[in-house]
Amino acid sequence: MSSNATNTTESPEPSLEQQLVALMGNSDEFFLLMMGCFVFLMQAGFAFLEAGSVRSKNTTNILLKNILDVCIGAISYWAVGYAFAFGTPSNLFIGHGHFFLEGIEGSQYAHWFFHFVFAATASTIVSGAMAERTEFSAYLVYCAVLTGVVYPVAAHWAWDPKGWLFTGVGTGLTYQDFAGSGVVHIVGGIAALAGASVVGPRIGRFQHGKPVQISGHTVPLAALGAFILFFGFLAFNGGSQGAISNPGDGVIVALAITNTVISGSSAGLIAMVIKRVGLLGDLHWSLLTTLNGALTGMVAICAGCNNVYPWAACIIGVVAGVAYCGWSQLILKVMKVDDPLDAVAVHFGGGFWGVIAVPIFATEGGIITSGGSLMAFKGLGWNILGAVAIAVWTGVITTTMFGFLRLAGVLRVEPEIEEKGLDIPKHGEPAYPQESYGHGWLLETAEDNLPKCRAKGINDSPPGYNHGDPSNMLAMTHPASMAIPRPSVVTGPALTELVYDNEGYLPEPVHNTRL
Repeated sequence: MSSNATNTTESPEPSLEQQLVALMGNSDEFFLLMMGCFVFLMQAGFAFLEAGSVRSKNTTNILLKNILDVCIGAISYWAVGYAFAFGTPSNLFIGHGHFFLEGIEGSQYAHWFFHFVFAATASTIVSGAMAERTEFSAYLVYCAVLTGVVYPVAAHWAWDPKGWLFTGVGTGLTYQDFAGSGVVHIVGGIAALAGASVVGPRIGRFQHGKPVQISGHTVPLAALGAFILFFGFLAFNGGSQGAISNPGDGVIVALAITNTVISGSSAGLIAMVIKRVGLLGDLHWSLLTTLNGALTGMVAICAGCNNVYPWAACIIGVVAGVAYCGWSQLILKVMKVDDPLDAVAVHFGGGFWGVIAVPIFATEGGIITSGGSLMAFKGLGWNILGAVAIAVWTGVITTTMFGFLRLAGVLRVEPEIEEKGLDIPKHGEPAYPQESYGHGWLLETAEDNLPKCRAKGINDSPPGYNHGDPSNMLAMTHPASMAIPRPSVVTGPALTELVYDNEGYLPEPVHNTRL
């Protein structure tokens, strides 16, 4: 009887069509989640890039700010950001439903996560431009505002079906920005420009009106961060398709990733050559210029990576490399804005050009491919209007916010703290504690036959040297072939019992005993 009761309560077996629909939905959600995870990794790339580009005394500070891009961004985007961007009901300007994700369908969680990592990306752009002199408490405020208000409203305009840029408000046009050249990078770039302008330059950055170089403390770390960002951009652009189960999805994702690689590579090469021929002031093959140029190319292709041919992606990258160099010089030498990461040049310069490039090079309906049709030029005008509107929206909100923070006296650290570094007074955790360095051994020169290493504090040498009794000295193997322990934990025969070769090393290695 229990068996019969069980049979009567069992739900009917899903049809093949229902199973296929479920599989497609799950595939799309999994695709978004995995691509979002790779974009999330870009936070590590920004952290390394920014840490390598600042001085060692501010490393902990900038790393913590990158951590908080995630922590604060997640809470603010969960609470209000997603509601403003994609909540229902909504209007042309803003969404106003699903606060704290209340009432959303289960399938929307993947969508929330993917757009959250975009919001965090827009926020972390600002931290680099304001590095080394900004109060930590001020960062908490502007991170919440950017991820909770500024970016979500711009995203609603461009990507929500009811946003005014998306619908065209009766013009028959739609804003073309596939992966956020405008929505993410113009927002981040303009916010960075506003922040760096209001907070002012670092002490010593300008002398007599001329810029003075302040180098970061580790180029390898900056390069590692850039490589992680290169990787993340592949998911940033490819994942913006939002699905993988429909016919043609795979082709679009592949095209987006291909164009991202081509545009970034072209921009990096052009920026490097511009630097080498002396148009930026000196004649060097610059690693940092190449990295920033490549990043600018990837930013520029975001808007049209799904809708341009690879040859067009190459052209977009070439122009992006030139745009980076031009904006970098304009920001520093004309506007006198101190941007340690060149974030404004990379993200605003690259993003603005990318928004313009899409209607010019689009595979369907572009100015070139359509033979210069009137509708294509109208599309260019609509994209420019959208870019300007996003820039103005971001600039007004962030300049007002930073201005209030400055008036309240909480935007910039005190000059003494800025000069000595933020890590110790603000966090109590220097990135490179001095007490953790050193090994307790002194290195000898190669001018005699002594072993190259001697125990620190022991002033003795072998017979024939007027430095004391050699019987107290410790025997060691070549320093390159062993991990040198401290003298207190090394035992071995007295130096007078050993025979040295012509270079001052033992023919046979001595095996030191460690306690």
